[in-house]
Amino acid sequence: MTIQCQSSFQNKEADNQQKTGTLFLVATPIGNLEDMTFRAVRTLKECDIIAAEDTRQTRKLLSHFDISPGQLYSYHEHNKAASGPELIRYIIEGKNLALVSDAGLPAISDPGADLVALAVSEGIPVVPVPGANAALSALIASGLPTTTFTFIGFLPRERKDIRAVLTPLRAAQGTLLFYESPHRVVKTLAHLQEAFGNRRIVLARELTKRYEEFLRGTIQECTEWLAEHPPLGEYVIVVEGESKEEAQEADSAWWRALSIEEHVAHYEAAGSTRKDAMKKAASDRGIAKRDIYNALLEE
Repeated sequence: MTIQCQSSFQNKEADNQQKTGTLFLVATPIGNLEDMTFRAVRTLKECDIIAAEDTRQTRKLLSHFDISPGQLYSYHEHNKAASGPELIRYIIEGKNLALVSDAGLPAISDPGADLVALAVSEGIPVVPVPGANAALSALIASGLPTTTFTFIGFLPRERKDIRAVLTPLRAAQGTLLFYESPHRVVKTLAHLQEAFGNRRIVLARELTKRYEEFLRGTIQECTEWLAEHPPLGEYVIVVEGESKEEAQEADSAWWRALSIEEHVAHYEAAGSTRKDAMKKAASDRGIAKRDIYNALLEE
């Protein structure tokens, strides 16, 4: 890979001969139009082209802020293979393009990520215009730890694929962020409880809208709540990470089913010498190395 250094604004000011345009990633409100920023409005007014996931939805937004786009293009999951290269060609020819999603930040659980990758591969400047984001809004209001977190987004549909995503996350000590639709949220909670146990979660729905709601409890408690209060609106599911106690227990549990000989052989197979393997096995079990040595002699 050839290293790239993008200076989003300084190069343009210093070089009026720049021929390519810029790809702007413009955040839009996730429910409350007052969350639209001044910079987002200005950018949408100034760009030559606006690419939108749903042009009908975007026209309503543009109309509200009195924005008349020069060109409005459709760019979504089902046409990105054809539309993406065409939009890149327009930018290479010198047009500035603003990409918006239906709500929130483009390229987050959104086909815009593919357009960004194409732009970067062509050396096109990519400039974020930040704004509302459902996952981070849910996280900061959840009451769960915010120091480290992992965004997962929507889970796959097939059970085996869901397990493939969730199994490696069981040991994650940071908070986990999922997106889910109202008709799948109960099933998703069942998958989460199967994978993680009955952890604390927060269900955040209808964020920034009139019926914004945060449901805090364990997975089981929230599942029982939804049985009496049918899910409505789009959800962010915030899940607490594995506790340090759970992590320590998991780290120490893997060898319990092994004999001392098998325990030592495990480390030898990983490349340790016999002496170092015995030392590591002794450390795992909290006993002296000579006890491991004596046990091996007896076996």
